[in-house]
Amino acid sequence: MACRPVTTLFLMFFFLFTSSSASRILPSNSQKVSLGLYYESLCPYSANFIVNYLAQLFETDLISVVDLKLVPWGNAKLRGNDTFDCQHGPSECLLNTVEACAIHAWPELSEHFPFINCVETLAYEHKYPEWESCFDKLNLDSKPIADCYSSGYGKELELQYAAETNSLEPPHEYVPWVVVNGEPLYEDYENFVSYICKAYKGTAVLEGCSSVSLHTIQKGKTNPIHPDCFETGMLALTARITSAITSWMQQMNMVASLFLSIY
Repeated sequence: MACRPVTTLFLMFFFLFTSSSASRILPSNSQKVSLGLYYESLCPYSANFIVNYLAQLFETDLISVVDLKLVPWGNAKLRGNDTFDCQHGPSECLLNTVEACAIHAWPELSEHFPFINCVETLAYEHKYPEWESCFDKLNLDSKPIADCYSSGYGKELELQYAAETNSLEPPHEYVPWVVVNGEPLYEDYENFVSYICKAYKGTAVLEGCSSVSLHTIQKGKTNPIHPDCFETGMLALTARITSAITSWMQQMNMVASLFLSIY
């Protein structure tokens, strides 16, 4: 079965429901699993991950135990005088900055994620020039984003994201670059739900971590031929080989751990 995009309308209803459920017991921040996504707006594999994978967090209770952080910088390169170039050109620089402004203007995940998901859905559908339609779709005021961008503050936010991305240890090799509790998932990033479930140390029994839910997510995923946007340069092939080996080793360790837990 092909991955289906989670609609913007569904996300709006989800956040409305969860915010109004006063009786819902949420885990403390200390119990939450940190999930970081380092990406760029027009990398097709970043858009695919956001629309067809990351949005699945909101279909179960998993989002209640995840501290999700989005970092829209990716493989952009700093130049002189605080300028930068983006891998997919000026339009990507524009949308990276717009999404950075959205995170700043609407700091709550329930506010900025639907907007970013809407923009990335358009990028996934090759309709990214229509990104401003997301304001009307979500009934959002465009002024905070316009002010952030035109004032130059969006550029400052991007430079902050550049510093954060460039300080990653180990360094990112491509996007999407997914990190769970500080550990990169490398080529296995589409399987991020399993890593979240493994890292979660709380006492709540999560529907999203049940074997049925995990099986459904695995059945629903796609396998693009080239699942990431690598940085350009001579080391790209070496980085891909290293990443593939590291991912294989991680998967073997997970299998070994599962085997030992059973026997």
